[in-house]
Amino acid sequence: MRKIAYVFGALAAAGAGTYLVVYLYRWQWQRAMICGVLLLVVEVMLLGLVTLGRLNRIEERLRDTDRRQRELDARQEDVLTRLREPAVTREETRFRWLDDSADRAYVFVPVLMVAGVVLSGLAWVVQKVASATARPAERRLAGRLAVLAAPAPAAPGDLDDLPELGAGASRGRTARVTTVAVFSVALLAALVVGLADLTQTRAGEANEHEATSVLVQIDLREPDVSSDGKALAAHQIWESCRHSTAAPLRNASLGDLGNGMYAGVVRPALTDHDVMRLRGCLEDATLDRAHLTVVGVSDVESGDDSR
Repeated sequence: MRKIAYVFGALAAAGAGTYLVVYLYRWQWQRAMICGVLLLVVEVMLLGLVTLGRLNRIEERLRDTDRRQRELDARQEDVLTRLREPAVTREETRFRWLDDSADRAYVFVPVLMVAGVVLSGLAWVVQKVASATARPAERRLAGRLAVLAAPAPAAPGDLDDLPELGAGASRGRTARVTTVAVFSVALLAALVVGLADLTQTRAGEANEHEATSVLVQIDLREPDVSSDGKALAAHQIWESCRHSTAAPLRNASLGDLGNGMYAGVVRPALTDHDVMRLRGCLEDATLDRAHLTVVGVSDVESGDDSR
C-alpha cells in the first residue's frame, strides 16, 4: 500500500511540475500558482510518508528489542529458579547404596581403587606406544597443512607497494556521484535559465502592421445570464488584461459580435511575445463564473478593422 502511495505521489508531483512549467511559459499565473501549491502538497505528503515509514521501522525494532529482552529475562528467571531449588531436591539424585545401613559390607571402594590403578597403567603403556609411532604421522600432517599456513611477516617497506583495499571501488563511487551531481546541477541551471528567458518581460521586434485583432468567446456557468451581463464580464476581463503586455494598451477597444463572441482591436500591433502574454492573461482570468477563450489572433492593416 505504501509503495502504491509512493508511485501515485511521484506521478502527481511529476504532473504538477510539468504543468507548472507549461503555465509559466503561457503566462497563466493563476494556474501556475495552483500547480505550484499542488506540487508543494504532494512533496509534503511524500515527506510525511517517508517519515512515517521510518518511524514504523523504528517502532518495529523497539518491539523486537523488547521481545528479545523479555525472552532473556524469562530464561534468566528460569535458570535462577533452578539454581534456587531446595537442597533436598538435589539430594534425591545421590547414590542409593549410600542410604543403606552400615551393617552390610561392601567391596565397591577397593575394587574401584584397584581398577583405577590398572587403567592408569594401561593408559601409560598406550601413551608410550603412541608417542613412539606418531612422529612420522605428525610430520606428514605438518607437510599437508603447510599450504594453509600464513605467510611470513613482510618488511615495513614491502607494504607500501600493496594496493589499498577498497580504493578502486571508492574512487569509482566518487566519480559516479560527482558525475550525477554535475549533471543534475547543469540540468537544473538550464531549466531555470530557459524558463527565465521564456517568462521575462522584454521588448520584442516591432510589428509592422497597423493593429492586432483578437477574437474571444466568453462562457458563463449560469446559462440564464443576459447579453448585458456577458458583455460586462467580457469587458471586465479585457480591461484587467490590458496591463499584461510590455507595451501599454491605450487604444484597445472591445466590440460585441453576438452569441458571446467579441473582437478586440489593439493599436499599435502586438509582437509575438505580447500576443502570448495577452492570450495567457485572457484565458487565465480570475473572474467568478466566467471563462474567456481566445479564438484567434491576427494582424490587420489600416482600415481593415472598420468593416
